[in-house]
Amino acid sequence: MNSIEHVNFIKAPVSEVYRALVSETGLSAIWTPKLKVKPEEGHINEFDFDEKEITRMKVIQLTENERIEWKCVTSDPEWVDTSIIFELSEKDGLTQVILKHTDWNAITPFYRWCNYNWALFLLRLKKYCENLIK
Repeated sequence: MNSIEHVNFIKAPVSEVYRALVSETGLSAIWTPKLKVKPEEGHINEFDFDEKEITRMKVIQLTENERIEWKCVTSDPEWVDTSIIFELSEKDGLTQVILKHTDWNAITPFYRWCNYNWALFLLRLKKYCENLIK
């Protein structure tokens, strides 16, 4: 299995970064404005990217200010059964965000495109949490 992994450092408290990643307000600003999310384990979050299928992610784990894990249940076939994990830690006024998108079956053009877009996602998260975008 293949994984995408990225890291970014954000000048914001870990609690603010966590909140951005689990709330409709945060995720609509950095990912897609068409969504239905709840910060609740077992809930199926929905993300609409104006494609033929709505992306649905089951919330597997929420450890406040430390870890978020989703499992893709509906989306592009290459995403189904993959996991998206955010690992958070704070030190000296910086929050480290490690993003992992795991369990890809193969490295394909779509995998590479998603890899690029996850980097952009982390950049938007940084700008949002550092109050550069709203």
